[in-house]
Amino acid sequence: MNKTIVITGASGGIGAALAAQLGGQGHRLALAARREPELNAVARQSGAETLVVPTDVTSRADVERLRDRALSVFGRIDVWVNNAGRGMTKPVLELTDAELDLMMAVNVKSALYGMQAIAPHFIARGGGHIVNVSSILSRVPCATYRSAYSAAKAALNALTANARVDLAPKGIHVTLVMPGLVSSDFQKNAVGGSPPLPPGTPSQTPQEAAAAIVKVIEQPAAETYTNPALAAVALKYFEDVGAFERDAAAQR
Repeated sequence: MNKTIVITGASGGIGAALAAQLGGQGHRLALAARREPELNAVARQSGAETLVVPTDVTSRADVERLRDRALSVFGRIDVWVNNAGRGMTKPVLELTDAELDLMMAVNVKSALYGMQAIAPHFIARGGGHIVNVSSILSRVPCATYRSAYSAAKAALNALTANARVDLAPKGIHVTLVMPGLVSSDFQKNAVGGSPPLPPGTPSQTPQEAAAAIVKVIEQPAAETYTNPALAAVALKYFEDVGAFERDAAAQR
């Protein structure tokens, strides 16, 4: 059955790829981001019935307006994907209050607003699906220069898990998705830019990461890594945190 799906951060990267794949399957889409021209381009390429809603996801009022516009046009929402996010390049000891606040607003509060906006609709319907896009960096300190981003995504993980437990009895699925490095504009758009990556650093295309999200929309799961190899990395980390971090420090 075709679904109505809201996607934030849909103007590029994983969000745009996800819109193209879901649109190609005939789902109805509400696409949200700050950049309206880019959103319109994604909508044209999705080949689906789409609604473009320019949205600042750090504004609760904007997120609630996104929900209301989608409901007014489509009558219902089946899946809400909190995909918007942004990185930052700063080690822990150099972070300012404003920088940490920005990472929490973009990566955590935006998803909180989305969950709180859509949950009453899902509860009233007796079902629905929330998908929160996090990062492997929320689990493993693979890139310490992404300290504030990693901390924000770790907070998102905790909110997601608690919401999942609360909403499961109401028939609502809550999924955490953890991509690794994705070959998109994320690196370029990170606050402070991004350092060069070591040659041969494994990455996925936005299309590959989006395909993993499509899969969990079709077959809901508690959490998934977009690259199966990342699950092994996380497992190795938690099996012996000290050893993993000593090895990482020795390679710096």
